[in-house]
Amino acid sequence: MCGISCIVALSGTPVPKRPEYTSLENDLRKSLNTIRHRGPDAIGTWSSRNKRVGLGHARLAINDLSPAGEQPFVDKDGVIAAVVNGELYDHESIRARLSEETGVEFQSTSDCEIVIALYKRYGLSFLDHLRGEFALCLYDATQECFIAVRDRYGIKPLFYTIQNGRLLVAAEAKAFLPLGWRPEWDVKSLFDGGWNFDDRTLFRDVRKVRPGHYLHCRRLEAPEQRMYWDMEYPNKSISDPRSEDELIQAVREHMLDSIRLRLRADVPVGVYLSGGIDSSAIAGMVTHLVKERGEKVGNSKETDKVSCFSIAFDEDSGFDESSIANRTAEYLGVKYYKKHMNEAELAKHFEEATWHIEHYYFDLNYVGKFSLSELTRECGFKVVLTGEGADEHFAGYPVYLPDYLRERDPSLSTLPLPESVRVERCEQAEKELAKYYNSIGAHMHTEPDTRARRMLNGISTPSSMTAFSIESLFAPWVDEWGVPQRELTIAENIDGRAREQIANKWHPLHSAQYTWIKGHLTNSFLSCLGDRTEMAHSIEARTPFLDHVFTAYVNGLPPSVKMRWVTEEEAQKDKAGDMLAGQKGAFVEKWILRKAVRPFITDELYKRRKHPYSAPTTYPENGPLHKLLQRLVTKENVEELGFLHWEKTKNLVHRAFVEKDALAMRLAFSVAQFVVLSERFGISRAESGRALF
Repeated sequence: MCGISCIVALSGTPVPKRPEYTSLENDLRKSLNTIRHRGPDAIGTWSSRNKRVGLGHARLAINDLSPAGEQPFVDKDGVIAAVVNGELYDHESIRARLSEETGVEFQSTSDCEIVIALYKRYGLSFLDHLRGEFALCLYDATQECFIAVRDRYGIKPLFYTIQNGRLLVAAEAKAFLPLGWRPEWDVKSLFDGGWNFDDRTLFRDVRKVRPGHYLHCRRLEAPEQRMYWDMEYPNKSISDPRSEDELIQAVREHMLDSIRLRLRADVPVGVYLSGGIDSSAIAGMVTHLVKERGEKVGNSKETDKVSCFSIAFDEDSGFDESSIANRTAEYLGVKYYKKHMNEAELAKHFEEATWHIEHYYFDLNYVGKFSLSELTRECGFKVVLTGEGADEHFAGYPVYLPDYLRERDPSLSTLPLPESVRVERCEQAEKELAKYYNSIGAHMHTEPDTRARRMLNGISTPSSMTAFSIESLFAPWVDEWGVPQRELTIAENIDGRAREQIANKWHPLHSAQYTWIKGHLTNSFLSCLGDRTEMAHSIEARTPFLDHVFTAYVNGLPPSVKMRWVTEEEAQKDKAGDMLAGQKGAFVEKWILRKAVRPFITDELYKRRKHPYSAPTTYPENGPLHKLLQRLVTKENVEELGFLHWEKTKNLVHRAFVEKDALAMRLAFSVAQFVVLSERFGISRAESGRALF
């Protein structure tokens, strides 16, 4: 993992005269210094001979710790250069094949060095050969071709903007600050949710390279985004002939292989462990691979101990899962490090964590993840395995249930769910979900016949994705735009090919999973609960559940082995009656994952239902967080934002801490986050005349 920053003088933009050539390298170094947390081990720059293109890299040394592994990488002719952030797996076999086929001689054992060799062999099709979590930029001077690529799920961030005729590309938006960028709020993106549901950000004219896409500049002309990969799901009308045992065994072996690949490093590798099944399954499988198959965990000399890291909230908060993680650690016999996040710790890290994630979020769980990464680094680790992506691919979220029930699942001939139950429960599930959101101060739209729903075959998951909103706080000039159409933003973010599949081919559960992954997973969860809070402390996180080879298999599974109707008789036979909580039957999320990982986890986890990772939403009056928000959420600070109305926000902190209003607490945190970003980035006040165009 690393930080990258690149500058491209687009066609028609003058370049500096010869005495000013060093300014390009100086700009790159200043930019890299703002994201030095991503790569504290070395800084390197490269510029093309005509000084139109500059690539910069801040290194976090993981593979090949010698200077030979430092970037940018440049081919022997000095005309093709690349910088890579992330990890590329199975690079040893790729090296061997390329050496045999082309005679290329590699100068290091770094995984990232294969990029240029693959490009020279396959052109832009080299992306098909990459497996891992990555963002990269490559320049080919012979073609005047610049590309900026993001991995298939957007695990690694990549942003771009055009300033004064220069294309700027970097791992974080703050890297643009020394390059002439003057941040402004993108109020329209805030209004319609574009920052969370498409390629926009909170910042005007700053965009994200989409997952599975690359930014392409031919002849250094204006960039275009092009897709190189997308998710696929089976035809919902075709029966799957495979047995359940066959499917379970295949999921198990694919997951073991994905984890095995991610244990390789020249530094120690640990595991993030929570009270949920996803991270516990990873910890259990890593322990199995070490003890039973002789795999090494990074460069660790330990042959029987795996190191796990966990977070604990206050026991009486109702949000602490650390006791379950404790029992899992004891069961597996791992080394166990725990970070206690009380209110004082949350307040202490709130502002710094917000600066790093570069967006707002309704939960303080990201502050917990930020602090957990600090603990991991203090313990001498640079790499961890994490469980992100399991809920998305194995239908772990309750929001998926109505869409699972929306149509029959003809793909599974042994389906235990009676059709009469499906029809009855579909409407009930959507009503119960809306009721749940209302109970926590959110609002889920349940209108069945909207343009957004018609575009996505009637699925309700976008309504869940938009349940939390800041629209009640907007300034009057923003309110004049009308009612935000965030569900429409979600629907329009799905391209035409995928919408056609959603309408005619994919089961609604798969359509819901696709839509959630393209929105929340990429733009929120992999950011504030992933890369940004991990790399803030120079921690590389590896995500086995987002390995594209693994997910291609999982996506091809029948919907009813992901979300499963389990009868009382089936649960008793499985010795898992507790899973139903006294009911005659229940819908069990991640059914096939539970089956696949059962040999590696405790019975407690096998039977435990989904509990989301969340920070507490109730805190005492006059405590550290109350005092922090009183300092941040002031009339002066809110009015300086420009897009929020003080009359609508002035009582939020009181309602949150005195009246114990959970929605007010979430909104107060959001306003405070805007204030932190405004101050740290120096964002100019939003004005009505700048918002619509």
